[in-house]
Amino acid sequence: MQEERVVKLPTPIRHDKHRTAKGGSRLHGREAAYALGWEHGYWYGQCEALIQSIPQSVQIRPIHVLFVATGKGFPYSPLDEAIAETLRMLAVRVSIASAKLPVAEIAARLRPDVVIVLDGLEFETTEVDAIRREGIRIVVWFTDDPYYTDITSRLAPHYDHVFTLERTCVPFYQALGCQNVHHLPLGVYPTVFRPGNPPRSARKEISFVGSAYWKRVGFFDQISDYLQTKDTLITGIWWERLRDYSKLAPKITSRWMEPDETAANYNGAKIVINMHRAHDDESFNNNSLAINAVSPNPRTFEISACATLQLTDIRMDLPLYYLPDIEIVTYSSPQEMIEKIEYYLAHEQERRLIALRGLHRTLREHTYVKRLETMLAILFGV
Repeated sequence: MQEERVVKLPTPIRHDKHRTAKGGSRLHGREAAYALGWEHGYWYGQCEALIQSIPQSVQIRPIHVLFVATGKGFPYSPLDEAIAETLRMLAVRVSIASAKLPVAEIAARLRPDVVIVLDGLEFETTEVDAIRREGIRIVVWFTDDPYYTDITSRLAPHYDHVFTLERTCVPFYQALGCQNVHHLPLGVYPTVFRPGNPPRSARKEISFVGSAYWKRVGFFDQISDYLQTKDTLITGIWWERLRDYSKLAPKITSRWMEPDETAANYNGAKIVINMHRAHDDESFNNNSLAINAVSPNPRTFEISACATLQLTDIRMDLPLYYLPDIEIVTYSSPQEMIEKIEYYLAHEQERRLIALRGLHRTLREHTYVKRLETMLAILFGV
């Protein structure tokens, strides 16, 4: 049974909106600002108290890991850093190399217990084969399945173990002859993605972060009129594809954000929309077999780690990670999204309680510490 944590939320401070005495308007403004600051501070304190209540112990293994970063640069470099820093918490020795380096030579010299390759799309299979000839075990963790399976299908058979963030890709790699295939979703790096208390100027009602893949554009075309009326922020590239781009242009920031900026964005919103990339979208898709996607994306965990209400589209495996309407909220159509936004903007305590539950579940189960503990347990035993 899923454990539920009941959190008592602050009682709103009420103000006299009809004050008419001289200076009353200025006083009311000061009171309102004080109340808002107090409320935000109290909420942040609640989140911190919840974080402190979750055990943080880890098992440090007497192993040497050679970690091969993606070699792709931004926006993958923050993921490289998150995995590297987490591995340093879990192994007595961690060496780092880029996929662009002669990793086989490095491995032959260092003799690690295992080589862990992240993503692997920039890593030559000749290097993989050379490492295996040295008798060193090498594994890959694919981070973008199923969208690059036309490429990963050629890479996977070279590795001793294959980890994929997408469950439907497990039988796909097994059919290619891979003997050890494991489903391991990405997670969250709570050093970066955590509750914050941004200034009032950074706060919005609704936020969405992501690229404008065509199927996302089709969905947003149906809600542009609504989002135009709300305090909305959309951040990402290609949003000029919108049919009525001019309507939302003042609410769109067309760029990539660093992880700390993204976390601040999530913290500043009352509701963050999550819309998964379609497995058959026409934009930058190398999935000619149209392998379906059922596992949640990394953004699912990052939003919830910021204690913000997440409103996400439905993926089949989502209930394995969060309880809908308890720890996360889902939508299945543009109209349902609008209805739920309206509801949760009007029901603040319910919105915050769901967000706190989502935070609690995330920190207990979905951090990179948990993911890499799982990986190392598979590779070295419990």
